[in-house]
Amino acid sequence: MNQIDMNQVKHIAIIGAGISGLACASALNDAGYRVTVFEKSKGVSGRLSTRVTKHWQCDHGAQYFTADDSRFALEVKRWQQAGVADLWQPRLQVSDGLNFSEKPSTKNRYIGVPGNNSPAKFLAQRLNIQANTTINKIERHANKWQLISTEQGINSQLFDALILAIPAPQAQVLLIERAPAFATLASSVKMRGCWTLMCQYNNQLKLPFDGLFINNNLLSWIARDSLKKGRTCGTNTNHINQTETWVLHAESEWSEAHIEDAPDDVASLMLDAFVHLGGEVPAAFTAHRWRYADCLDYLDIGYAWDNDLQLGLCGDWLNGGKVQGAWLSGHLLAHKII
Repeated sequence: MNQIDMNQVKHIAIIGAGISGLACASALNDAGYRVTVFEKSKGVSGRLSTRVTKHWQCDHGAQYFTADDSRFALEVKRWQQAGVADLWQPRLQVSDGLNFSEKPSTKNRYIGVPGNNSPAKFLAQRLNIQANTTINKIERHANKWQLISTEQGINSQLFDALILAIPAPQAQVLLIERAPAFATLASSVKMRGCWTLMCQYNNQLKLPFDGLFINNNLLSWIARDSLKKGRTCGTNTNHINQTETWVLHAESEWSEAHIEDAPDDVASLMLDAFVHLGGEVPAAFTAHRWRYADCLDYLDIGYAWDNDLQLGLCGDWLNGGKVQGAWLSGHLLAHKII
């Protein structure tokens, strides 16, 4: 593409480098658009996150993903061919807190390799990602969008279109002055938090499951993370002092009720619940609070696009939740623009 053509190509800004923002950016990039993705964190992936330290790693966001939609199934196949995703076939059980039973496996479950953030990193390789950039205000000047960040102030670039691929409450704050109708749409969704506990053990826990769905308990999910394919002891490639790692997810309503509690207090309650289910007190643990983990009631509109404002919204909250819903939301919005 020559310089004259490049000057005619629309420049699109995307706020948020989770799976929906990356899916949207990838499709637009492949179609020849100029795309810049702004992300407040130091890296990409959003809820497809993996915590990595010197001696351990743990998927503390989305635990796996499924591919019921043919379009997303093709994308997952591409990830598998690239070596950044694979099937996960754990021993699964379900419990009401007292009784345990096998959970029949009715669908394929996939994970990122060597961490659940690997597909996101794969998508980001060909994109212009501006990390550590918290967009706190958007402005409209002469049919162009301008962004203001906490870290750098006013961005000198002007964008032809703007896409928000962030949780509904965060989108609402940015939209309330510039796009009241979209702000109202975002305010209609109630997002809930989730407390996650990453536990490291020096011994193997003798539990009859690798993943446990739990009902009627403050915990909703438990998984033996270190047994997933490609997992190592974090950045310690010599496998010295390799530990077993488990991840615990608290139930949504319980998390919301304790969302402002001290992490150590939350961890103590979650560990007590794990011990009652047959677990043990770990050698070390780390708590993480996801303030916007899921929705009480997801929208099913896929995405939102205002052609006059050249403004779009995408994310799992617009498309039924889950990793597949997030990817499809961004993918479909990109093709609407194209």
